[in-house]
Amino acid sequence: MLRGSNVLLCVTGSIAAYKSSFIIRLLVKAGANVQVIMTQASKEFVTPLTLGTLSKNPVLTDFVKNSDAGVWNNHVDLGLWADFILVAPATANTIAKMAHGEADSFLLATYLSAKCPVYVAPAMDLDMYQHASTKDNLFLLEERGNIIIKPKYGELASGLVGEGRLAEPEEILAFLELSLAAGKPLVGKKILVTAGPTHESIDPVRFIGNRSSGKMGFAIAEAIAEQGGEPILIAGPTSLESSAEIKRINVESANEMLAECKNVFSDVDAVIMAAAVADFTPIQKQIQKIKKADSKMSIALKPTEDILLYLGNHKKEQVLVGFAMETENGLENAKKKLKSKNLAFIVYNSLNEKGAGFQHDTNKIVIIDQHNKITNFELKSKQEVANDIIDELIKYF
Repeated sequence: MLRGSNVLLCVTGSIAAYKSSFIIRLLVKAGANVQVIMTQASKEFVTPLTLGTLSKNPVLTDFVKNSDAGVWNNHVDLGLWADFILVAPATANTIAKMAHGEADSFLLATYLSAKCPVYVAPAMDLDMYQHASTKDNLFLLEERGNIIIKPKYGELASGLVGEGRLAEPEEILAFLELSLAAGKPLVGKKILVTAGPTHESIDPVRFIGNRSSGKMGFAIAEAIAEQGGEPILIAGPTSLESSAEIKRINVESANEMLAECKNVFSDVDAVIMAAAVADFTPIQKQIQKIKKADSKMSIALKPTEDILLYLGNHKKEQVLVGFAMETENGLENAKKKLKSKNLAFIVYNSLNEKGAGFQHDTNKIVIIDQHNKITNFELKSKQEVANDIIDELIKYF
């Protein structure tokens, strides 16, 4: 949900300001673009250098950027840039000023200019948080559409124990993801995606593999997360990275991928089998590296177990989606696979299409459903193709 989002993190003068560095790390890892505004008081607890380094953007504190050159920081543009604002930690002082429309800092002026959702994570001592004026101010903010991330019960800087402790960075991130997912079509849906190649070992050094990069499957997992779903990504050997909102399980062989699919299959609502699973594996895997010899050498192979066929034979209510990649008789073979594997629909792409298939950042697909309805798509980026596949999946829910 956070990938590609523009997040404006506002840090105020609380001892909990040090946690803002961890919040930034989690946001960036989730794929968000982060800009940071700090109050003057917050710089007593954490340095702009730290937050600027982690966010990869200069930290803003003042209206004036360069007084000699007459350059200023535009709080209006910054408010329009943000998809949402997160004030964390939010002190009682800043909360009061936000509630009453004061604009005596760059942070507050930006807040008053913004038209995006605003999340406020209070952090203060127990008695300050319980004070009637603080409660009234938080109530005013909520009435105006601001979203409060309630503080936690625990030990406070004063030594007291009670409510007022800033929610942990992981809790804040989870709160944001749930809030942003509200109303998305795949909320509450767990979807298994397989991606990449499998490697079938010949010896400790060599393997049988294929040219799959995993880009298509990874893009599908990201698209599921964007629509509020919970993707479980089983990935073969690949150098690709996945965002924090994706549960990732790494495997190497077809047999390992099958085992992991079996482990989660009963808990998911759908499966998208985008991996290029090896059809054959060596009958005997050598313990030591095979030495090169002058004589010819042959390797005896056996078929791997068909993962999609297994899932199709054991499914209950799950929606199964397969892929077909062919070099000849593509549509005919894809239709046969659709029926034999008991699929809801199949995604066909041809290795003969320029810019499609393995190693490319683009793909050109055809979707065939159970009723043999054929939908052709133009050559697109794999992210756009993933969105088309997920749009088709959503129809089944």
